[in-house]
Amino acid sequence: MLHIKPGLLAALAFGLSATFAQAETKMPFALDWKFEGPSAPYFLAVDEGFYGKAGLDVEIAEGKGSLDAIPKVATGAYPVGFADINSLMKFLDQNPGAPVTAVMMVYDKPPFAVVGRKSLGINEPKDLEGKVLGAPPPDGAWAQFPIFAKETGLDMAKIKVEPVGFPTREPMLAEGKVDAVTGFSFSSTLNLKRLGVPMDDQSVLLMADYGVALYGNAIIVNTDYAKAHPEEITGFIKATAEGWKAAIADPGKAVDSLLKRNPAADKALETERLQMAIDANVLTDYVKANGMGGIDADRMATAIEQTKTVYEFQNAPDAAAYFDGEYLPGAADLKID
Repeated sequence: MLHIKPGLLAALAFGLSATFAQAETKMPFALDWKFEGPSAPYFLAVDEGFYGKAGLDVEIAEGKGSLDAIPKVATGAYPVGFADINSLMKFLDQNPGAPVTAVMMVYDKPPFAVVGRKSLGINEPKDLEGKVLGAPPPDGAWAQFPIFAKETGLDMAKIKVEPVGFPTREPMLAEGKVDAVTGFSFSSTLNLKRLGVPMDDQSVLLMADYGVALYGNAIIVNTDYAKAHPEEITGFIKATAEGWKAAIADPGKAVDSLLKRNPAADKALETERLQMAIDANVLTDYVKANGMGGIDADRMATAIEQTKTVYEFQNAPDAAAYFDGEYLPGAADLKID
């Protein structure tokens, strides 16, 4: 019988664990925005070992807007990112053949919104006419505003659009320098609340409630990387779904993971922000019935048709170029109970 000293066993175990640690594939992940409540599920997936279980070493980088991750992923600087699928459509139209596509829908109902103040006369879309709208040029909600305007019969010539920076958007609305802003519902509303604008003075016009059939932000991949590493991409999607499921079950715990990376964040505010994203954007009726990550082909076709009414495609739009479901794991891994 072979006898191995306890010390040697420990050394062997350590060596094996080190080997497995070294075997983890580094996968930098580019977010769309800052480390706020809706990004907490990804940090929870790191802390709970969901990505590690998939053999991935995921490092998360913040972004500067809904479009920010697309060129980062297309150039191969990041293998995966989080971005607005509608902006991805336009990017691929302007850069045909660029190696980037969406592989997992996260915001089944997009948070694109116009947020105004009732005290400044904004209660419904038509109220925007004759008013000043603050809109950051790289903002995903601003990119979709023409569709919202068309669906609601707004005359854009009667709206004064003020280009604003992301840091000044909500402060300008809080100070009354603009009457409304475009933004993500869960971002602008709670930023305004933090600045002293009560929720009952805020009017939140969610574009999806006014005929806009578009999808929202999705996990995107560099397609060259994905073709070479299909198991890693599927593992990343599965772990991401686990992170979201765990965050839905315990938003406070998810935000604790966020606070480790952003200690200056307000836990109560970011938990509220995450809960808003879960309720309005992630855990929709479609997701409850079908699981997370996929899209409905008919709705996607409608979204493309709506986009065509306000954007002139240089090339024939192709839904297959914008979303590839082949990397999604099995239905059981995406089901949210």
